[in-house]
Amino acid sequence: MLDRLDHALRSRPERPAVLTATRTGAPRVRATRGELAEQSDAFAAALHARGLRAGDTVGVAVRPGPRALAVLLALWRLGLRGAVLDPGAGADVLRARLALARPSLVLADAAAQAVAGWARPLARRARLALPDLAGLGPVATVGRRLPGCAPALDLAAPRTGVPVLGDHDGDAVIVFTSGTTSLPRAVVHTRSSLAAGMASVGSLFDAHGEEPVLGGTFFVLVPALTRGAPVALPAREPRALARQLDRLRPQDTYLTPPQLRDALAVRARFHGRVWTGSAPASAELLERVRGAGADRAWGVYALTELFPAAAVESREKSAFEGPGDLVGAPLPGVLAKPDADGQLLLAGAAARDRYLGEEPDAWIRTGDRARLDGAGRIVLEGRVKDMVLRRAENIYPGLYEPALQIPGVELAVLVGVPAGDGDERLVAVVQPQRGAAEPALRSALSGPLRRMGTARPDALLFARIPLSGRSRKPDRAATAALAARRLGPVLPEVPHR
Repeated sequence: MLDRLDHALRSRPERPAVLTATRTGAPRVRATRGELAEQSDAFAAALHARGLRAGDTVGVAVRPGPRALAVLLALWRLGLRGAVLDPGAGADVLRARLALARPSLVLADAAAQAVAGWARPLARRARLALPDLAGLGPVATVGRRLPGCAPALDLAAPRTGVPVLGDHDGDAVIVFTSGTTSLPRAVVHTRSSLAAGMASVGSLFDAHGEEPVLGGTFFVLVPALTRGAPVALPAREPRALARQLDRLRPQDTYLTPPQLRDALAVRARFHGRVWTGSAPASAELLERVRGAGADRAWGVYALTELFPAAAVESREKSAFEGPGDLVGAPLPGVLAKPDADGQLLLAGAAARDRYLGEEPDAWIRTGDRARLDGAGRIVLEGRVKDMVLRRAENIYPGLYEPALQIPGVELAVLVGVPAGDGDERLVAVVQPQRGAAEPALRSALSGPLRRMGTARPDALLFARIPLSGRSRKPDRAATAALAARRLGPVLPEVPHR
């Protein structure tokens, strides 16, 4: 698909490619299709002039947007492997990841260098032209260069003789997912698995013509632009996002669940189809989005190792009455099965090839407990690592949390709080929607809590649930600590009727 995108950008260079919103929500052209192609050519020539060749690794710390997409296209053209770096991960983590990936060059914009702080010593070393940078590689600035940044990448390099890799397969991208400073872990996608994932997203979005798509990830940008649709980057501030949705009226919108909740809180109106993923999306949240104007609202189940794996529309999710969280049938080409311990395994053309430094493995161990229902749909039952052990009973929160997502509830999680005797107490932490009265919610939750049987929580706590990571998922460890502080050593019993 990236080959097709490169051709599509050059066929209609005058058309808008990436849009941003003004303060009033009106769209502003951030880059045309021709400008993206031109920038990609300049990056490819500069990297080739520096001696980088197919198979080499380039670290990328560039904010999502036109420049990052142009870098991706340049890496793809040359057959280079991009290691995606998160400047917010902290200096020690970044150094460990760089040492594992061993990039020949790190590309970073000024904002990434300012946030990270790690680039300054690396840039100083690069200017000294030391022969060995401890495996971390030199740094080059892309975009506007500010004082203290590394030297700029030379975009005036000659473009003659720059190769095009073509259909040859090989590593395309490294994405770090977890691990410590001593043992970082990274997903390696090949050119074929990356292309298969983008094609799968393209079949979901089905973007066409000149109607805009709203979303900021590569898996949204690439399929939409390939089919000719401009892509608008979502405004960060909720009210600005609401104005953007109103002015743009996008045919497809992709936002994370926290972005959707923030937009709904300011009474944003949606249009066309809305997609969400990266964090759990309840049936109640999807129905609220549809109630706010969306024609259809979809939850996408995806992992860094396989994007996307399954999708479910709000009506189907709302009609599901069994225990657990229905995330939909596996998408075409995706194989799914539980192992002997109930952990979900996935495989398919879009699956990662391996973890960096490990042997290839066809099956992805998701860390999710799941079952396949009679229709072959995936029903999640909770994270394996989130299991709570109470009175010698294994309780998987994901099996019961969907039942707590009733009207008036923004988020709900079940966490274990140490009881001091090696046992745990189960606490339901509920974040009400703005304006929801806690006494009424407590009464409405009594039925779902009672139906949890032996997994019924020991306490119910109303609180704002901490979020973590770029996708702003519920931080269970922080939530458990919050519950322990708020409730103390003796948990109040959950009232029942």
